[in-house]
Amino acid sequence: MKMTMAAAASFMLCALFFAGSGGTHVEPTTEAVATSEQVPSTLPVCKTVGGGSVFFDVQFCLEALGSDGRSANAGTDYHTCSVIAADLLTANATTTAAKIAGLLLRDRGGKGVDDEATTRCLRSCEALYGGVVRRQQSGCAAAVRGRRSGEATRCLEEAASAAEQCEDGFRKSKVASPVTMENDDAFKLAKLAVALLRMAR
Repeated sequence: MKMTMAAAASFMLCALFFAGSGGTHVEPTTEAVATSEQVPSTLPVCKTVGGGSVFFDVQFCLEALGSDGRSANAGTDYHTCSVIAADLLTANATTTAAKIAGLLLRDRGGKGVDDEATTRCLRSCEALYGGVVRRQQSGCAAAVRGRRSGEATRCLEEAASAAEQCEDGFRKSKVASPVTMENDDAFKLAKLAVALLRMAR
């Protein structure tokens, strides 16, 4: 298991403490300062919303928000973090829709999936993600920014449901899904945005 940045920082500080307890004064090293500064500013936020969530964990929250430069100064601003999560969801849905369209295009050209059930599932997912992209671009992201929590929560939950339905289609048809990772990310990003939005009230 990889040690997280926060754990690495704690380990370094403990090492310095015990080294100093032997009667020798230890000056803080540049390396220790640099490591502690790498602790994500969004860690308290992610611990709050991810610690007890059944949909995503603290690590997912940290990695998602950390992928956007705006999180560096977000700190415990739940509203800013919810905007970031909603924007990440829009980007995810857009790229996933493009991937699905590409798979179907290759299929029509005889170079893609040749399984009828997989093709049927992809067409269903294409419609589902098309709806997510339209909602995100037409009003969902704006609702999050405008703190219209009721409207924003509804469309975010619809996005989570769409990702779930897409993946369920493959499962029920007993065929492998080529978009499992994308569906999982979309679902978790939508749930993350909802959780952050609730804390921003």
